[in-house]
Amino acid sequence: MVTVNLGILHYVLDHVYGAFVHRTKLSTPFFSRGWGGNKLDMLESMIRQLFPELYGQNWPPNLVEPIWRTVWETKTACLREGVFRTPCDEQLIDALPPESRSARVAFLTPKFVSPNRMACVVHLAGTGDHTFERRLRLGGPLLKENIATMVLESPFYGQRRPILQRGAKLLCVSDLLLLGRVTIEEARSLLYWLETEGGFGKTGVCGLSMGGVHAAMVGSLHPTPVATLPFLSPHSAAVAFCEGILKHGTAWEALREDGSVHKASMTLEEVRERMRSVLSLTDVTRFPVPKNPNAVILVSATDDGYIPRHSVLELQKAWPGSEVRWVTGGHVSSFLLHNDEFRKAIVDGLNRLPWKETSL
Repeated sequence: MVTVNLGILHYVLDHVYGAFVHRTKLSTPFFSRGWGGNKLDMLESMIRQLFPELYGQNWPPNLVEPIWRTVWETKTACLREGVFRTPCDEQLIDALPPESRSARVAFLTPKFVSPNRMACVVHLAGTGDHTFERRLRLGGPLLKENIATMVLESPFYGQRRPILQRGAKLLCVSDLLLLGRVTIEEARSLLYWLETEGGFGKTGVCGLSMGGVHAAMVGSLHPTPVATLPFLSPHSAAVAFCEGILKHGTAWEALREDGSVHKASMTLEEVRERMRSVLSLTDVTRFPVPKNPNAVILVSATDDGYIPRHSVLELQKAWPGSEVRWVTGGHVSSFLLHNDEFRKAIVDGLNRLPWKETSL
């Protein structure tokens, strides 16, 4: 009986937090400026063209060349920050706001360990994670396991946030697709840099919530095996915005009005159906199974008000060999209380990969 009550408490906490953040007049809703017009059409077309090619594709990532500066250094560790021009094609770069066209990354490494005997995990941002700090705190204790941490600042977030955007509340639906597409390109390029320039013996990618969806996509599309670690993540953004608590933080009326410019009139149900259709492009079950599905570990919460249980199980079913681990809690409480479980998943996922052979 206690477990049931705790489960209800975690679920209610998610809804109380969601009501405060997403339902009050103090907060701007997501997509207050509508769908994104021609930009959304372009992104939809670009991503739809991707799917028929995905299974035979795994196109090579572009190599990036970050410019590094040292932030601090101790006897055992070093933190550097780097900047690089986003490696996307010109059509995507032109669609990005100017603030988002240069990428920023933090890189925390142990000292006095040969890179070929080290692993590094790229940490992607969850919704509202504008800084490096939380992800550096997650990765910091892994230094003693000889696991380095690379933290990517997402487009539309942190110093890459457009001047008119309030917090994490993206202005248009097209921004969500653009954020995802660019994050995937940048993360794949960073993994490629770690493998070729950094000489790391193993690599992985992880993320929490939205960052977990992106991590799953990156792990799926990367041409070499990587540990793929989605935490508290759905199989598709459609679940978060059409089923979970974020549906209460979405500007449905603004989307209806914007959609009615192109169509005589749209009902709210038609608007929601259009949203499901657009966000079906983020459905990770449509992506190929990663090169080493045994190194895919999903960590999910038993009473998550943002991510329903069926969504987690859909991804596991689509990727045979992947593992789901359940932590007791909701979305918010697990984010706060279960970092040790996330770290254990990182260690275990990397342990399921072979060390890369090094040339003598």
